Amino acid sequence: MTQIENTRVGSTSVTMKVIEYEADVLVESKKLVADGVVLLVLRHTDGEQLPAWEPGAHIDLVLPGDITRQYSLMGDPDDRQRWKVGVLREPESRGGSEYIHDQLVEGQTVRVRGPRNHFELATSNRYHFIAGGIGITPMLPMIRSAQAAGAEWKLTYGGRQRSSMAFLDDLEQHGDKVDVFPQDTRGFPDLDAILSTLAPGTQVYCCGPEGLLTAVEDKCAQWKVGDPHIERFSPKHFDDAVNTAFDVELRESGLTLHVPADKSILQVVRAAGVGTTASCEEGTCGTCETGVLEGTPDHRDSVLTAEEQAENDYMMICVSRSCSKKLVLEL
Repeated sequence: MTQIENTRVGSTSVTMKVIEYEADVLVESKKLVADGVVLLVLRHTDGEQLPAWEPGAHIDLVLPGDITRQYSLMGDPDDRQRWKVGVLREPESRGGSEYIHDQLVEGQTVRVRGPRNHFELATSNRYHFIAGGIGITPMLPMIRSAQAAGAEWKLTYGGRQRSSMAFLDDLEQHGDKVDVFPQDTRGFPDLDAILSTLAPGTQVYCCGPEGLLTAVEDKCAQWKVGDPHIERFSPKHFDDAVNTAFDVELRESGLTLHVPADKSILQVVRAAGVGTTASCEEGTCGTCETGVLEGTPDHRDSVLTAEEQAENDYMMICVSRSCSKKLVLEL
């Protein structure tokens, strides 16, 4: 759905071409499903169908106080009447999960945006899913899809203790295809044993805390099983990165702007009154993905794969910068 909106970002008036679905939805139900995890069931306030989505997709919840948070869709993609998301109460919440757990109630409306998908399920005959904690949520529709397609699959699911691991009851039906690792009783999964014995062509999907993701990436490289499909909750760190100034030409807007070392492309574009949708502003959600027409981006996002970054066709303008003196963007 495309629409034109006039809005304000700080003191700047911005005209934005909005191409994502955005609407108020009703909290049909809210249920505690594990220690610190609630399941929200959302539906359109007027009973209309919600946009279609595929396994791996997520949506934004736009919360009071100008807070936007991303949550994986975990229901049935064929159900166009309802969206389901699982929300973990973050120990160091910046207001998002705390609000959802403590203040959001059934019957209330909440603004949603999306869905978008940078964690798509590739076609394969074999999958191994690895989830840590709330990282189980995107795996549930992936498992349903793999099962329906007749693919072979296994799930390794870790957490602090069973009481904190959501949706175990839903997974019991799959028997020994699911291997559960409560840390307090079984410790951590043996990634070497798992990844060194994968059948050729197995697609590895992983979502969870950063330590698990990094370990899976390292072990997949060690055992030469191909790049895993990863979804991150927090941004990658680029401690050695140096910011330098460069120019950006916005081809559709007819502007050329200077990006100083202490500003992001997104900040400069917004200050010029050229709107583009953005959400996390830390390179994890993919909302600000922008086409690159010329130049070489300095990719610092946590969304694009290594292959996608090497193609240099798109970049996340909230965090990525430029290796060349000038970039030409589809804005």
